[in-house]
Amino acid sequence: MAKLTLNIEPDQIERVKRYASRHHTSVSKLFSDIINKITENEEKLEDNVLLEKYKNIEVPEWIKELTGIVKLPEGTTYDDVRYSYLKDKYGL
Repeated sequence: MAKLTLNIEPDQIERVKRYASRHHTSVSKLFSDIINKITENEEKLEDNVLLEKYKNIEVPEWIKELTGIVKLPEGTTYDDVRYSYLKDKYGL
């Protein structure tokens, strides 16, 4: 853990202390949870944008020529496999 100094209005300090007390936690824990939530959501959004970007990429012809080497389960396409791979790779 490291210390961080914040400049906020005195009435905000009192409000957040009361809030923390009512929820049986500390101001530090509240701040840490908020930062984690904000950055988590942003990272997921970035990952989703990246996944969507690569989801619709056209497969090069030389890769298409390999069709038939791998047998896919009935009803599964190569696009499904690629999408699943990218989803797993980026933890979405």
